[in-house]
Amino acid sequence: MTDKPQTAEPAWVASLSGLHDQVWQRLVRGVADRRAPARHPTLATVGLDGGAEARTVVLRAVDRSAGTLEIHTDALSGKVAELQRQPRAALHVWDSRVRLQMRLRVTVAFLDTANRWQRIPPASRLAYGGEPAPGAPLRSPHDYRETTDPERFLVLCCTLQELDVLHLGGGGHRRARFDRVDDFIGVWLAP
Repeated sequence: MTDKPQTAEPAWVASLSGLHDQVWQRLVRGVADRRAPARHPTLATVGLDGGAEARTVVLRAVDRSAGTLEIHTDALSGKVAELQRQPRAALHVWDSRVRLQMRLRVTVAFLDTANRWQRIPPASRLAYGGEPAPGAPLRSPHDYRETTDPERFLVLCCTLQELDVLHLGGGGHRRARFDRVDDFIGVWLAP
């Protein structure tokens, strides 16, 4: 019987603060780098029928000191109605390169967008205002018209409440949870 080869683990998995810092570094990179795994997290909400809903979104801004993340959306998308009813949600990021899963429980608020529309590139503005509204049935895929409508542009401000991090390491898995209620000090969990 041969022993499983040990893989050198990155130093940041050895401490709660290192793991927490690594998550924020990856989130910040997700805003700046289109290829970073955190660029496209999965947003999970409670559907209007009470079931789970999940969709890929684009991370647009991160503020570590405030513990917030921003996502842009069309005001008529289903996620907006879901978040108006239940403003709690979760974001999920899997970084396969370092085998790191990040689960973020958040509360969501809608931000004023008056000053933000001008910063949206013209090509990106087409994501806000198409006809018919997102999720509407079409007779054919060609029955959709791209338009822009600044009134349909909406910013979701996700305030981090809890962060659950799992590193799948060759030398053993490590899991930790960081909660806003204890200032994100962190505690180790069984993986």
